[in-house]
Amino acid sequence: MVTPSSDGRVRVVVVVTRFMAGAGGVALRGARALDPARYAVSFVTGGGRISHDARQLGFDVTVLPDLVADLSPRHDLRAVRELTRLLRDRRPDVVHTHSAKAGGIGRIAARRAGVPLIVHTYHGFPFHEFQRPWTRWAYVVAERLLSRHTDVVLAVGSAVGVEAIRRRIVTPAQLRVTAVTVDGNPVACTPESRQRARMMLGISPSVSVVGTVGRLDYQKAPQDFFQALQRLRHRDALGVWIGAGPLRADVERQVERAGLHERVLMLGERADVRELLPAFDVFAMSSLYEGLPCAIVEAMMAGLPVVATAVNAVSDVVLPGETGLLVSPRQPAMLAAAIDLVLDDPAAANARAARGRALLGDRFEPHRLGAILDDVYRSKLSPQSSADAPDQTSRLLASSAAEARLS
Repeated sequence: MVTPSSDGRVRVVVVVTRFMAGAGGVALRGARALDPARYAVSFVTGGGRISHDARQLGFDVTVLPDLVADLSPRHDLRAVRELTRLLRDRRPDVVHTHSAKAGGIGRIAARRAGVPLIVHTYHGFPFHEFQRPWTRWAYVVAERLLSRHTDVVLAVGSAVGVEAIRRRIVTPAQLRVTAVTVDGNPVACTPESRQRARMMLGISPSVSVVGTVGRLDYQKAPQDFFQALQRLRHRDALGVWIGAGPLRADVERQVERAGLHERVLMLGERADVRELLPAFDVFAMSSLYEGLPCAIVEAMMAGLPVVATAVNAVSDVVLPGETGLLVSPRQPAMLAAAIDLVLDDPAAANARAARGRALLGDRFEPHRLGAILDDVYRSKLSPQSSADAPDQTSRLLASSAAEARLS
């Protein structure tokens, strides 16, 4: 069972692959919501831009360079060894892992180190419908093996939890559904905030703006977003993408070939996203798979009309035709048609946005997650036996190697 440290606080080590927006941001906001008089929280990560923010807030952050996002047997084995040594030295009461790679490395290391309570948060899954069947199967098997090293599983969004149960990744006793967290007090969409945001971006007050926030990577399908922009009936609409990532050069070439360069703003990483959101007429998401994206929740809290792909837990907040519009992933023509629908009838779109803001309430504010974490961490859970840890570790790494060959 969980026992407090010498100063009476529960020691929690949070492991996250990329300490950046998304899973990293949720992990940091959850830690901030815990009572520092009761919890001593530290982070282990592969690196990321909010490591500095965490340190400024007083959290200890350890960077393990071998904790990389991509499958790499050489780095992964080293990361397991390094993290196991670190956990044996620190002797935490709880290890809480976030994201797929940290979830694998962290849970194996925690069990080998004899950590009393192991918690994992699914922000989504590493498997999805656009993978080859054998690749998807390998990931599911790996997650089933990892669940044997896990005491409590938190699923971000009901659809993520349902998928975990349906695929027999977790047991009912392990699972609890939670939500992403975003900081309160968003910049509401008003005529004044819209004018201010557009002045910041140098955008005319009269032009229609279709915007999004996310990494330029495979998961977010930026090519589909810009193909949809090209297909709009509203030919003067401006597309804005906030975020950076490995596909930026490819997307810029796509934009140039399509002759969209005068209708596109690629803003890269920005620290003032909240102030910029009111510049949008539509928030559009083209992702192939997700958990429950913080960006959508933030857009809805600001009062923006939302069009998104119907993936994973997005439908927890974007209720089709009620609080927003949903389309199939990998269908840029359908995405374009839905965006046109919003731009055709702003009054109806704003009514859906208002219902969406009312639906959210305070469910996504940090104190709600803090209460769940406090309840989970203080639970008296008997640690699972670690006698078979080496065998399970070998099987997991073999599955990872097989998946890497299939990719």
